[in-house]
Amino acid sequence: MTTILDKILKEKEREVLFLQQNYRSPDQLSSQSVPSITESFRQSSTLNIIAEIKRASPSKGNIDLTIDPVKQAKRYEQLGAAAISVLTDEAFFKGSISDLQAVSKAVSLPILCKDFIIDPIQIERAKDHGATIILLIVAALSKEKLQYLYQYASERELDILVEVHDEEELAIALEIGAEIIGVNNRNLKTFEVDLAVTERLAANITNDKILMISESGLRTREEVNRVKKVGVEGILVGETLMRAPNLQAAFEEFNIPI
Repeated sequence: MTTILDKILKEKEREVLFLQQNYRSPDQLSSQSVPSITESFRQSSTLNIIAEIKRASPSKGNIDLTIDPVKQAKRYEQLGAAAISVLTDEAFFKGSISDLQAVSKAVSLPILCKDFIIDPIQIERAKDHGATIILLIVAALSKEKLQYLYQYASERELDILVEVHDEEELAIALEIGAEIIGVNNRNLKTFEVDLAVTERLAANITNDKILMISESGLRTREEVNRVKKVGVEGILVGETLMRAPNLQAAFEEFNIPI
């Protein structure tokens, strides 16, 4: 059976082919100096929030197609976000690379390019447009391709968030030397969410130098406390913040001492 992830990766193959034939670096590259995400997180006394700009998703449909990414990013920064994630996938999440560039110029925080990266040219484009962090999803790549892209991004002085969903994927992430691991509570094949995924996998991350982030499905202080108890130092939150009628209240809900 074809999964949502299969469909997304098929589209990424088409996008990569287009980029390989047409992409040229901008004349003026984004060059704002910001701290590494690890440096930023480890200096914090509260649980770190990676606040996401997310217009839509395959599982939730349209969330906010009219959002001004710069205005939203500045508000996130003002309220204490430790980093900002920008969805750049167009076909399934209604994002764009121009969103990433605009946000990177507007704030002084680490910026994650949130996309399904399968080729070095996507990494080049992300860095050119202001990303300081890229996402590599274990479920979307062979171990050899993951290792290659991880090394490629490292050589370009980017932080790399390696995303896992189960024990097998975590073992691969640890094997390639991932220093920042995102545990996605959402199964990318079914898009079902279960916070127990973070709790289960956290027990297998014994190196305290690894930065562990819990992603997806976090809506309440109780849920955030649940993942914090197992050693999570940061959370990635998208839909909850995008739909929040009061952003300040939403941040206060998640502002938990480590």
